[in-house]
Amino acid sequence: MRMLTDELPKPMLQVRGKPILLHIVEGLKAAGIERFLIVVGYRAEVVGAFFGDGKRFGAQIEYVTQVVQDGTGRVVDLARDFAGSDPFVLSYGDILVNPANYRRLTTPAEDQEAIISVKRNEDVSKGGAVFVNERFELTDLREKPKPGEPTSPWYNAGIYTFRPSIF
Repeated sequence: MRMLTDELPKPMLQVRGKPILLHIVEGLKAAGIERFLIVVGYRAEVVGAFFGDGKRFGAQIEYVTQVVQDGTGRVVDLARDFAGSDPFVLSYGDILVNPANYRRLTTPAEDQEAIISVKRNEDVSKGGAVFVNERFELTDLREKPKPGEPTSPWYNAGIYTFRPSIF
C-alpha cells in the first residue's frame, strides 16, 4: 500500500468510487450519528479539504490531530471533550463493514460499558486477538500475539462503542 499512500492517507483511498472514510461516515450517519470527530495525522490537510465541516454530507465534523501514532487508547483519550457525557463509536479509518452493522453499535444497552466488534477466523497475528467468556464478554485483548502465545478465533475488527466511563 505504500505507493498508494504516498499522496493520500489510507482512509482516503478510493473504494467503489469514494474514500473509505466517506463509506464510514455515510454508514454511521445512516445509523443516526450526525456529529463526527475525525482524528487526523499523516496528510491531515487531504482529509480536511475533502470533508470540511461536514455540511455537504449532512453532518457536523470536527478534527483533532494525533501527533504520535501511539495506539487506540490514546485516540480514545483525544475524544474525551468531544464525547462529553454521551456514548460514542470509534472506528479505525480504514475499516469497511456492511453499513447495517453500525446500527447495533450506536445503541448500547444500559448495562454495556463498551462494545468491540470482532470477525471470526482472521489471522490474529496481524491484529488483535479477542478473548471472550461463555457470555461473549471480553476477557482479554492481545495485540499481534506471537507464535506460541494464546490465540483466539476472534479478531478485533476495529470498531468500538464506549461510554464515557472509559475515560
